[in-house]
Amino acid sequence: MLRQSQQQRLSQKLSPQQIQLMKLLQIPTTQLEERIKEELEENPALEIDTIINKEDLFENTREDQEEEYNNDNAVELEDAISDKIEIDDYLKNEQDGSGDFGDDYYQSKDTQERNTIPVSVESSYQEVLMNQLAMLNLNAHQQSVAEQIIGSIDDDGYLRRSVEALVDDLAFSRNIITTVTEVNELLNEIKQFEPIGTGASDLRECLMLQLEHAKASSKEMQLALKILHVYFDDFIKKHYDKIKRSLGINDKELKAVIDIIIKLNPKPGAAYYIANTVHHHITPDFFIDNSEQRMELRLNAKNAPPLKISEGFTELLQSYNNNDKADKKQREAVQFIKQKLDAAKWFIDAIRQRQQTLIKCMQAIIFFQNDFFKTGDESKLKPMILKDIAEITQLDMSTISRVANSKYVQTEFGTYQLKYFFSEAMTNNEGEEVTNKEVRNVLAEIIENEDKSNPYNDDVLTELIAQKGFKIARRTVGKYREHMNIPPARLRKQL
Repeated sequence: MLRQSQQQRLSQKLSPQQIQLMKLLQIPTTQLEERIKEELEENPALEIDTIINKEDLFENTREDQEEEYNNDNAVELEDAISDKIEIDDYLKNEQDGSGDFGDDYYQSKDTQERNTIPVSVESSYQEVLMNQLAMLNLNAHQQSVAEQIIGSIDDDGYLRRSVEALVDDLAFSRNIITTVTEVNELLNEIKQFEPIGTGASDLRECLMLQLEHAKASSKEMQLALKILHVYFDDFIKKHYDKIKRSLGINDKELKAVIDIIIKLNPKPGAAYYIANTVHHHITPDFFIDNSEQRMELRLNAKNAPPLKISEGFTELLQSYNNNDKADKKQREAVQFIKQKLDAAKWFIDAIRQRQQTLIKCMQAIIFFQNDFFKTGDESKLKPMILKDIAEITQLDMSTISRVANSKYVQTEFGTYQLKYFFSEAMTNNEGEEVTNKEVRNVLAEIIENEDKSNPYNDDVLTELIAQKGFKIARRTVGKYREHMNIPPARLRKQL
């Protein structure tokens, strides 16, 4: 039997504005610039202070980094007279899809021409392969099949899809009927393209293609081919003793073979991928200067854009409100203006809250790790967790986590991610609390000085670390080693 009843519950829900504020807090400075640009394009009631050139806001200049903030870290938004935006024209543009209040709205034609981004003329990996394909005497059908093969090769240069899958792709997506034999024949042609190793299905085939293409008949080359063909699993696991016994060779001969193999290219397409990839440089969110025993914290100026409410929109709203004979169209215009103004005010306030939160968190970290920021000595770092900073700032730990995971601070000792300063506490033999960074440094030092022909396993590493005054479990040593991207003893072995 179905029944209806009323229940009263208390639940906590985040408003859309709160969610947006958390997202703003989490993103680093470089992404904040893009977010502000998007908001400027979407909301004509929000604009950049015309006293300050818009190009200066988004350009990484020394002057931006040198801008100072006042003691209470609040950023004062200057008021300036701006050009009015006619609401009727804007509504008309919104309806016919021709409205564009993006970057072009704020820049003159000359400025737009100066800001034109140059186009890279480097050839991509796919273009290099397609140029070589054009040199083959293929008919239209073969050309289409070969293009599908090249299009399926990834950035590393591998064809990880099976030939059968390529046949199905051609049939269903391009209505081209082919066979496994035909695809294999064209694939073998592509495997001869430069860089050699292109089109291989795995690392083993990639390396073998390069050795076969070299056509060298020396004993070492023949041994290298045999090792890759027969003993590849043993080779990548560094089971060198098993390989020497099976092939009847000594250490010197095996080392000569290894030297040949390690000079091969494991990712033929990576060079083109890296060359055409934009390298993102770290943009610090904070700057710390030590001068005359006084530490100065500055927020990157890009975190404090000179945003303001459009005066034209405010005046339009006032004029519509003073009109006693407003018709339906005008009332709709008033509603539209209010929505845009509210959104602009909220965005400016969210940016201000972001600034204040960032400064508050960074000040707490400096307070906690004061000895490090004065000297740059890593041994002066104290154990610090999210809860410690949350207690100082009276902010939630999730807020601290969002700030720490995506922000950088530039000091005279280097640039650090904020999460670098967080670490768990450990106790040494003298009963003193130290950070786990000290243990990791000890671990790295031991491994660096070990005998490479007989590296230490995790059990031995645990004993050696204990002798240094840190008693930790073997599994903790393994965890630290993995976090430091150090392979196990078997894979560190060298001849």
